[in-house]
Amino acid sequence: MSTPELAAVIADETAVSFASFDLEDAWALGCRMREAAATRRLPLVIGVVHGHQRAFHTALPGSYPESDDWLTRKTNTATRYGRSSLGVLEFFTATGRDFDSQSRLPAERHAAAGGVLPLRVDGVGVVGYAGVSGLPHRDDHAFVVEQLREYALSR
Repeated sequence: MSTPELAAVIADETAVSFASFDLEDAWALGCRMREAAATRRLPLVIGVVHGHQRAFHTALPGSYPESDDWLTRKTNTATRYGRSSLGVLEFFTATGRDFDSQSRLPAERHAAAGGVLPLRVDGVGVVGYAGVSGLPHRDDHAFVVEQLREYALSR
């Protein structure tokens, strides 16, 4: 079953892919995201994971320690399902299920909410995740989508 919301998120998840993406790219993307957030005075925590390694992490003024926890939980969910954290939420919603009670994953380690997207390499697949936390979760998602598109165009 699909919904317009799920279809839109799937389009976001697949809109950007890279010919390559390494640790240097992870750092550059993270720095770009931080600069954009700082310019807009967004109270974000930003993280980029390459493989199973945290390659970039920062907290901007106005962010809270809880945002670090949310980012970790959303990243765990995205990693577990191989898709965006909002995509997981929309999939559960489209199939009439509740993530928190029916995913069988511990809530203290997983959250289905917008803000983390996969980093895809052509011919390889998902090589990492970029995410933020600190805004309403759909705004977190939109910020990451925007930043991935802009980073891809700048390369």
